[in-house]
Amino acid sequence: MPRIYLSPSTKDFNRFITGNTEEYYMNLIADAMIPYLKAIGIDFSRNNPGDSLTRVISQSNAGYYDLHLALYSNSSPENLAGVLQGPDIYHLATSEKGRRSAEIIAANIREIYPDPGLVQVIPTMTMNELRRTKAPAVLVEVAYHDNYTDAVWIRDNIDSIGRNLAMAAAEYLDLPFANP
Repeated sequence: MPRIYLSPSTKDFNRFITGNTEEYYMNLIADAMIPYLKAIGIDFSRNNPGDSLTRVISQSNAGYYDLHLALYSNSSPENLAGVLQGPDIYHLATSEKGRRSAEIIAANIREIYPDPGLVQVIPTMTMNELRRTKAPAVLVEVAYHDNYTDAVWIRDNIDSIGRNLAMAAAEYLDLPFANP
């Protein structure tokens, strides 16, 4: 059975402009994914909100996973606070499977994000959650929590974001999508 490791943000200090935290919303998105993952036949594990990044990586590496999926929201540099928008999907620059999964996720998110042209796939070598996990890994910055429009979009679309990410996981794993 295919397996993924869900890693919603443990950052309870990143505040959404609309209220609440990155940790809160990313865990809601992971929760929304679960019924779809079960219906598709994808086994999963997930981190705990209190876990450190080191612990999250260790837990992921302790099992066999076909994909490590990290969920975060983004924030702009101080001089651009509230200005930047759009989902950023990161993958390890040297991982072909990571790139493929990031491109599938981006294509799926473009179907639901209000301005599909702002959805970006970004290769990187600097993020520990991508570099240090054994499984192919993708880090999804769902949208900007310091941009009012993006924060409202996340808040108001938890279920569709979760469903969409589960659809992308199914496509990446070559499984048919199924509704719960």
